[in-house]
Amino acid sequence: MKTNAVDLRRNMKDIMRAVGRNEPVTVLYHGKEKAMILPIEQASPASVRNHVFFGMNQDDDAVENVINGLRNGRY
Repeated sequence: MKTNAVDLRRNMKDIMRAVGRNEPVTVLYHGKEKAMILPIEQASPASVRNHVFFGMNQDDDAVENVINGLRNGRY
């Protein structure tokens, strides 16, 4: 489904029905695609473990050492 910014206010019920049918809604602004509204199941990762930031500090020292390193001054 495609809609413009004005129709977001006027036809919110129809837009939410489309999202409820797992249909992405593309928002147009001056005729160009600016945003997309996706159902929550498609927008979020299936599991936290699948997220790209999960385990990104697994090779670093303890959390206290990392935080102390971040809080040090510039010089």
